[in-house]
Amino acid sequence: MTAPMTTSSRLRRGWILDLVAVGMLLIAALIGFWTTFAGPSFLLAAVGGVVLGLAVAAVCAWRGWGILIITGATVAVYFVFGGALALPHTALLGVIPAIDTLVGLATGVITSWKQLLTTVAPVSAADGHLLVPFLIGLVASVVAASLALRLRHLAWSLLPIVAALFLVIALGVPTAAFPLVQGIAIAAVAAGWLSLRSWWAPQSSAVNVSEADPARARHMRTRRLVGGLAVVAVAAGAGAGVNAIAADSAPRHVFRDAIIPPFNIRDYASPMQGFRKTVRDQKTKTLFTVTGLPEDARVRLAAMDGWDGVVYNVTDGGPGSSSAFLPLRSDMATGVEGVPARLRFEIADYSGVWLPGTTVVDDVTFDGPRADELRRSAYSNTATDTTVVTAGLKKGDAYTVDAIIAPKVGDEQLKDAPFANIKQKVSSYSPEDLSATAADIVTDAETPIEQARALETYFAEGGFFSHGLEGEVLSRAGHTAERISTLLGGDQMIGDDEQYAVAMALAAQEVGMPVRVVMGYYPDAGRRNEPVFAATGDDVHAWVEIAFEGFGWIPFDPTPPEDKVPQDQNTKPRVDPKPQVLQPPPPPQEPVDLPPTVPDDRKAEDESLNVLGIIGLILAIAGISLGVLLLLASPFIVIGAWKAARRRARRNAQRHSDRISGGWDELTDRAIDHGARIPPGGTRVEEAGVVASVLPLPAATTLAERADGQVFGPGEPTAEEVEAFWREVDEAVNGMRSATTFWGRMKARLSVRSLTGNGRVSERVQELRDAAAARVRREPGNIDKNSPTAESETP
Repeated sequence: MTAPMTTSSRLRRGWILDLVAVGMLLIAALIGFWTTFAGPSFLLAAVGGVVLGLAVAAVCAWRGWGILIITGATVAVYFVFGGALALPHTALLGVIPAIDTLVGLATGVITSWKQLLTTVAPVSAADGHLLVPFLIGLVASVVAASLALRLRHLAWSLLPIVAALFLVIALGVPTAAFPLVQGIAIAAVAAGWLSLRSWWAPQSSAVNVSEADPARARHMRTRRLVGGLAVVAVAAGAGAGVNAIAADSAPRHVFRDAIIPPFNIRDYASPMQGFRKTVRDQKTKTLFTVTGLPEDARVRLAAMDGWDGVVYNVTDGGPGSSSAFLPLRSDMATGVEGVPARLRFEIADYSGVWLPGTTVVDDVTFDGPRADELRRSAYSNTATDTTVVTAGLKKGDAYTVDAIIAPKVGDEQLKDAPFANIKQKVSSYSPEDLSATAADIVTDAETPIEQARALETYFAEGGFFSHGLEGEVLSRAGHTAERISTLLGGDQMIGDDEQYAVAMALAAQEVGMPVRVVMGYYPDAGRRNEPVFAATGDDVHAWVEIAFEGFGWIPFDPTPPEDKVPQDQNTKPRVDPKPQVLQPPPPPQEPVDLPPTVPDDRKAEDESLNVLGIIGLILAIAGISLGVLLLLASPFIVIGAWKAARRRARRNAQRHSDRISGGWDELTDRAIDHGARIPPGGTRVEEAGVVASVLPLPAATTLAERADGQVFGPGEPTAEEVEAFWREVDEAVNGMRSATTFWGRMKARLSVRSLTGNGRVSERVQELRDAAAARVRREPGNIDKNSPTAESETP
C-alpha cells in the first residue's frame, strides 16, 4: 500500500504545480503577440518576465512578506533585468543597465503602451516595444502566482491571467496568431491545474475522519480529474470544428484600430508627377551617390500600377498590392535566390519620401544624426521592392541597403513562361483606339515574351525622343489622357520615358498583361563600371515591368534612344528682341487716401490666450499627476476599503451571535496583520493563547471566553452585550497598534494576510461551529425564555 502523502509533501508539490501552471497559462496568453511582432522576437522578453515574476511571488510567499515588499521586489527586478530582456540595445554589453536603460525603463512604464499602439504593425523589437510583453508577463505572473500560493480558492488567481490575455488581444493586431491552439492550451492547463490541486488538497483537521471514506474520496477526486480532462477534450474538438467552419470570419477589433489610422501611401504624391521637373531643374546636380551598385542593376524609386487618366500611381488594392506598405523590418528577402549585394547611399540634393533602393531589399540600416527618426518612419512594400520614409530625406542622410540581386533572365528562358496570374483593372481613361492598336501589334507574336517584346519594339523603334527642353523638339510634359492620346495620334510619337512607359503599360493592359510602371535611376552605358554612381537629374528613367509565372517581374524599355530625334525638328520659336526705346515718364498720379490708423490690440489677445494656455497646461499637469497618484495608491485604497467592508458586514450581521463571532474575527484579523500566525482548526481560547504569546494583548483570553459563552450560550446575546464586546475589541486593537512603531502600524494597515485567509480558520470549520451552536440552542431546556426567538423555536 502506498504511504499517505504528508502535508509538507502536498504543500511542496502544490507550490510547484501552481508555479508551473501559472507560467504555462501566461506564456499561452502572451504567444498572441506573434503577429504583432511578425515572429518570435518578443518571446525572450515575455518568457523572461514570466519567470522573474514567478520567482518574486515564490520567494515572497515563502518568507511570508506582504504587499509592500512584493511591490518593491517587483520594481527592483524590473529595473535590474529589464535592460537585458526588453532594452538590450541600450544596455552595456546588452546586459548591464546603463543610464539610458534606466531612463527608458522608467518612462517606458507609461509611454511603451502608446508607442506600441501608434506604430503600424508588425512592430520592430529593436524600437523598445519589448517592454510591453515584458511588463505584462512580469506583473501578471507576480499577481497570479501570489494569489495561487496564498489563497484557498484558485479561481482568483485566474483573473490576472485573463486580464493578461485581454491586454495581448487589445494591444495586438486584428489578425490572431494561434487562436485555436491558445484556447485549447489555456483550457487544458486550467482544468488540469484545478483538478490536480483538488487531488492534492490536504483534509481539514476539524473534519471528523471517522465519518469520512478515504476510498470514496479518492474515487471522487479521480472522477473530477478525468471529467475535467474529458471536458477539455470535448471543448477542443468542438473548437476545432467551429474554427474550421468559421475560418473566414471578420477580423477582430483592437485598440490600434481606433487610435492609429492605417498608413496610406496615396496621401503622398506620385513621383511620376515630378519626372520632367527633375530632368529640367536637376539635370547636372548630384542627387545621391551609390557605392556597390552591380553592373546592369537599377536604382528603384517607385513602382506604380494604376492610372486615373491624370497620373500613374499605386493602387489601393489591399494586402499584396502596390499600396500595401508595412513598417521596415529585417529579413524581408528570406528565401529569395540571387546574389547578395550591399549598397551604400549618401543623399545630396535629392529630397522626398521615396527611398532610392534596388531589388530585392532585405534590410535597410540608417546612420547619421537622423538615423532613429528615419528608421521609425520607414515603410516597405516587398511586392514592389520600394520603400518610403515619411520623415523625408535630406542632404547628409545616409543608409546601407542589403539586397538580393536576382540573376538576369533572357528571352530564351522565358519562351515557355506564361504571364503571371495577377488581376489588374483596365483603365477606363485609355485612348479609344489603343485596344485595337495593341491587338494589331501582338497579332504575329506567338508566346507571351514575344508579345511583350513586340510592344516594346513598337514604341522604341517607332517613336522619337525629346525632353522638350530648350533647343529640343517640342514635347510636353505629363502623362494625362490627353497627353497620351496626342502621343499616339500625332504624325510622329515624340516624348521621353514618362510618356512611353505609360503608353506601353496601357497597351499591355489592353491585351491582358500584368504590368506596372517603375521610376528610378541608372547610369548610361559609359558609366556602368564606375565604383560610385553619382545620380543626377539626367539619369532619371521610367520603364515597364511585366510579370511572368515563375520568373517574377521582367523590365522592358519602350523609350527610344536619346539620339533618335525627328528629322524635321520644329524647335520652339524664339522671341525676336526689339531695340529698347526710351519711354516718356508716367504722368503724376493723385495721392491715395489711406485709411485711418487703427490701434493694434492683438497683442493683448495673444497675451490673454497665453495666460489661458498656461492655466490649462497647469491644470492638465495637475490632473495627470493626481491621476498617477491615484493609480499608484489604488492598491492601498482597495485594501483599506476591503477591510472596512468586512468590518461593517461583521458589525451589522443579522444575528447578535454572529456579531459577537465577527468581533472576535476582527480582533484576530488585526493580530494576523501585526504578524501573529494562528494555525487553522483551533478554538477561540487556543487562538487567544497564540495571539497573547506574540502580541501585547492580555485581554485576548478574556475576550475569547466571553465570545464562546455568548455564542454557544443558551440564548441570543443582547444588543447591549454586542456593543460592549465590540468596544472591548476596539480597545484591544488600539492597544495592539499603540504598542508598535509607525512603520509597523503602516505595514499592518496594508497587509493582506487577513484578507487572503492566511492563518484564519477554514470556512468548513466555521460552518461546523455555527451548526453546533445552532443545535445547542434548539435542544429542549436550553431556550432562553427572554430571547426574541424563543416563541418561534418552542415545539
